[in-house]
Amino acid sequence: MLLDANLSILFTELPLLDRPAAAKKAGFDAVEFWWPFDTASPTTAEVDAFVDALADAGTELVGLNFFAGDMPAGDRGVVSWPNRQAEFTASVEIAVDIARRTGCRTFNALYGNRVNGFTPSEQDELATANLTVAATAVQAVGGTIVLEPLSGAPDYPLLTAADALAVADLVPLDNVALLCDLYHLAVNGDDLDSVTSKHIKRIGHVQFADAPGRGEPGSGQLELLRHLTTLAANGYRGHVGAEYRPTGATTDSFGWLECFGQQAPQEAQ
Repeated sequence: MLLDANLSILFTELPLLDRPAAAKKAGFDAVEFWWPFDTASPTTAEVDAFVDALADAGTELVGLNFFAGDMPAGDRGVVSWPNRQAEFTASVEIAVDIARRTGCRTFNALYGNRVNGFTPSEQDELATANLTVAATAVQAVGGTIVLEPLSGAPDYPLLTAADALAVADLVPLDNVALLCDLYHLAVNGDDLDSVTSKHIKRIGHVQFADAPGRGEPGSGQLELLRHLTTLAANGYRGHVGAEYRPTGATTDSFGWLECFGQQAPQEAQ
């Protein structure tokens, strides 16, 4: 199992640029991030510092979100948000530059909430145009766009795997896939056994947390190891991102690693 750590939700007790080294020390050779900058158009120095932190730690970047707006305030992407195309396009350009420098090939395009003043069809039409631009851009580096169903965001329209794949089907390129986040799909009532078998050929990335609570494996009721084993048995060969909120310090939350057949870090033993 190719595990990676999502460092926008793990090791948040540390400054962002210190997290790759902490993840490496904890045994993760690969990491992923939500958009790691405060704006859609970070400075060259900010991008360089981010790339250097990954290289200095010896970690591989395997997943990166495009700019998604003000996430703490409730934004969940700008792909379908009218009048924010320039921000989205700018973040795509930055992400492709980071991809050329790090080898990252998976890019999460959070769809965006429904917004007042625009119809769903207007937003969906804009989203298709923006995703086509993004898919074309990342295709140049062999990249894949992934679309993620989310829970806990009442104005976010992609709730199930079928919702995300219906959007992907509207993009006239073949490098748009499903982000199979086991936590969000389970909370939204999707059938994980069906998703991990029926849609296996269209899954571009996998993430997990336990439910309820979005904590580490074992803190809730999901059979995460069974679902991940099913994905592997059905042919999924990509990375699997640990994207949970630790119930305590991050380094104290890794007891699940040994159950997953991985070596737990010394700090967590």
